Amino acid sequence: MPHKKPNIIFILSDDQGAWALGCGGNDEIHTPHLDALADRGTRLENFFCASPVCSPARASLMTGDIPSRHGVHDYLAGVETGPEAVDFLQGQRLFTDDLADAGYRLGLSGKWHLGANDTPRRGFSHWFALEGGGSPYDQAVMYRYDGVASHREEVTGYLTDAITRDALGFIEKASTRPEPFFLAINYTAPHKPWKGQHPIEFGELYADCAFTSCPQEPLHPWSPTVNGVPIGGEADVRAALVGYFAAVSAMDVGIGEVLGRLEDLGLADNTLVIFSSDNGFNCGHHGIWGKGNGTFPQNVYDSSIKVPAIFALPGRIRQGAVLTELLSAYDAAATVLELAGLDAGPFEEGPGKSFAGLLRGLPDPARTGSGGNPDDGGQSAAAGDRAVVVFDEYGPVRMIRSAEWKYVHRYPHGPHELYSLVADPDERDNLVDDPVHALRAAGMRGQLQEWFHRHAVPGFDGSSLPVAGAGQTASVVEDPLGAFTPPNWDGTAAAGLSS
Repeated sequence: MPHKKPNIIFILSDDQGAWALGCGGNDEIHTPHLDALADRGTRLENFFCASPVCSPARASLMTGDIPSRHGVHDYLAGVETGPEAVDFLQGQRLFTDDLADAGYRLGLSGKWHLGANDTPRRGFSHWFALEGGGSPYDQAVMYRYDGVASHREEVTGYLTDAITRDALGFIEKASTRPEPFFLAINYTAPHKPWKGQHPIEFGELYADCAFTSCPQEPLHPWSPTVNGVPIGGEADVRAALVGYFAAVSAMDVGIGEVLGRLEDLGLADNTLVIFSSDNGFNCGHHGIWGKGNGTFPQNVYDSSIKVPAIFALPGRIRQGAVLTELLSAYDAAATVLELAGLDAGPFEEGPGKSFAGLLRGLPDPARTGSGGNPDDGGQSAAAGDRAVVVFDEYGPVRMIRSAEWKYVHRYPHGPHELYSLVADPDERDNLVDDPVHALRAAGMRGQLQEWFHRHAVPGFDGSSLPVAGAGQTASVVEDPLGAFTPPNWDGTAAAGLSS
């Protein structure tokens, strides 16, 4: 007998590196509820965001496309609510459109940050969205949709708790209705600010923590600073570490409440629960505080692009499994639709491919191609095969990564990078100018260029855009050169660089 359509809860954290999870190997951080979720589902060991900064990464999750297809290349920093706000994904197909067409009841609790944040997207009957890309945890502005219009609402309690309460309310109401539901729970945790922002009991968890998982290395030479402090960090480094870890643990408790409510309502066995983050984060790793825009030029270190990912659905996703395949956020939309029993095809016309079969323990035909391997430096007829590589981009910075090698290309002039991830997993020794590896670098460069040539859309292609990691304020179609805020590390632009 076929399963009925599952409910779907997609939980997204904000600025959480894959390293910041107990079940991911960090024995310093307290994430018992997420660890338990991984035990009853499948954890992805090598899941990568499509771009190491908020808005483009989130746009890729929703569309299954890369920034050079959807046109969001940096975090959005212009007018974000009201009649002048722009929906940066207007006219583009979101995977939630397909869920709505299939009869799902849609809800959002938390951060949107894709423009026009006060406006519910198609099919959403519930909308409780953050005004911008970040806020203090004790004084946030949200917009709530009442079925007719959205209204400004000030939250003066702890924001993580407010998002959790709203999500629980949606689940309670949706549980009484016949149709399946989809709920995006988009926490702002563990996005800065950190010091003094989180409930005392969570900070006390880390009072004696050595933070060996976050070595404080010498400042990266590309790190912009404001008054001597890295743009993505805070002056009191230990307090920032305590706050970052406390934010994750407080969110974990909220997630535990959501999972517990599903059990209480008898919904757990037919609810797909997904947990991930928009992008990675460095808390001193590589001498950086921040993610891709924690340096200029922007970086794509694994600590910036690798994110946690857990998928759980009893009886339909393997329990207690860990996948090591290279997977990307541009694969997520197709995967969610296939797990819901819907046609994933429209979201596989671009770079994304569903990995639902892997989650079920089935062979994946998309991973059995006989194309060339970038690790041998050869050109490949199957250059985009994700059995071999994943790709990333941040404006003029592009990356191709296999299980063993990573090549980074910066348009127009570099600097470029090549790392052996087996011999040098922390990406310390740049081999791009080593004659021994010239053929390998050339082969990976060729594959990178061919893949982006195939998938990038003229007008949205980021390779020639002046993306500096200081924010995007307009559509690249309307204003390709003026859409991005120029760097100003000592002025107001720097204040938003963590969004």
